[in-house]
Amino acid sequence: MRLCMLGVSLALMLFVLPALQSGQQPIDGAKAVLADPLLDKMVGHWTMNGKLMGRPTTHTVEAKWILNHQFLEIHEWGPPDPKTAKPQYEAMPMIGYDNLSERYVVHWIDVFGGRFSETLGYGKRVGNEIDFIFEYPDGPFRTNFIWDATRGQWHWQMTQKNTSGQWTTFADLTLSQTERD
Repeated sequence: MRLCMLGVSLALMLFVLPALQSGQQPIDGAKAVLADPLLDKMVGHWTMNGKLMGRPTTHTVEAKWILNHQFLEIHEWGPPDPKTAKPQYEAMPMIGYDNLSERYVVHWIDVFGGRFSETLGYGKRVGNEIDFIFEYPDGPFRTNFIWDATRGQWHWQMTQKNTSGQWTTFADLTLSQTERD
């Protein structure tokens, strides 16, 4: 027991105390807010048009910073179901950044419930594009957010691997900024 306590004390002195004394801010945590000029361009109100599973669709998208500017919340909803008047699809992806791992992380929460939101997406940015990959049990799924600075629009491309190992289009969508109602 005495040897164990000595080990813990030594670990504290070697690793924890120097970090506290250095006065350096941690690279992740409440004081390391997400400042991302690319994601800032998604803040606002958008109309999303394109094809989803091969069919034309129109959704509404609103994006804002939440939780101490740690996450960009994207609220997306589609047209109402004629029977229930509720959106046929609704999602609230939350995009953050893991500074230690140097990658984006997205929690994609939608009407399909907890079982289908267990898989996190991880993304890398190249230029004006963030490419997220979700490793679902039934195969990988990609979501690319691409900023078109010339048009002031976002392009969302979603692809999935089929059973033959080929990437196929799930959705091809364009977001155009709109005024809030």
